Amino acid sequence: MKKYSILSMIVAVLLILPAYGFCNEWQEVVENIGNGSINWTKGIVQATGICASPEEDYGKQPQERSMALKAAQLDAMRNLLEVTQAVRIDSATVVKNFSVTDDVIMAKVSGMVKGAQIVKQEYLSDGTVEVTMQMSLHGGFAQLVLPQEIKQIEPIKSVPSLSVEPPKPSPAILSKTAEKPTSEIYTGLVVNARGLNVRPAMSSKIIDENGQEVYGSAFVSREYAVQQGMSGYAKDMTAAESDPRVTNNPLTVKGLKTEGPGKADIVISNADAFKLRSASEHLSFMKKCRVMIVVD
Repeated sequence: MKKYSILSMIVAVLLILPAYGFCNEWQEVVENIGNGSINWTKGIVQATGICASPEEDYGKQPQERSMALKAAQLDAMRNLLEVTQAVRIDSATVVKNFSVTDDVIMAKVSGMVKGAQIVKQEYLSDGTVEVTMQMSLHGGFAQLVLPQEIKQIEPIKSVPSLSVEPPKPSPAILSKTAEKPTSEIYTGLVVNARGLNVRPAMSSKIIDENGQEVYGSAFVSREYAVQQGMSGYAKDMTAAESDPRVTNNPLTVKGLKTEGPGKADIVISNADAFKLRSASEHLSFMKKCRVMIVVD
């Protein structure tokens, strides 16, 4: 009897694990483009290349298989470059725009694509070869395409205390200070932008109802923006609010609408904007890009 119980538990676990993995993938923000995709949740671009073979080439010799593999890799690189050029930098610019304004940047992007990682190569039964390549949106790529106005913000240096002890406040002042409520310290920001048709971007902005920027390139340190992106993206509110990026006490606000031709910038209420501006501690988590945006 015990053997049957243990066997039932093992079968149940095996059934649950694939479903759990599928749910995680289903919650990722993925934008499909041509023969590839941009995974904004993981921060990667990916594309597949194919070298199809006629029926008479089923039994390929090793040399022919090697040539087919190289052809599939070249096709994957072309497709990956196409996907990479479609990556939105902000609400008005995609990477492809650099091909018109800056040949040097586009040459460097092409070089990064050629050095992309092969994550899968498969020989199908009909002789077709498929190769999948991927590249990170972070690191060197982000350093290259992020707006130059995103600067490195140095940490604030503390001023050494004076040797003279300050006078002690009177009991009346202490009593008033104790009664004054302290503002809550938030460790990150979660923007609920579902239903707004928001399009993810590498440098999106959050603005108030008056058009004033609440979060954007002026608030972040380039170091963090390059390492992990200015904002993380998710489809599930619970997953976003519990994401390590925003740690244990994020402020959650509701997006009202989008701004900009690319629909990447989000408008929040003036009241929520005031909460973000009301305490200096908030500047610290914004500097470190501790922001999650939840989209459809």
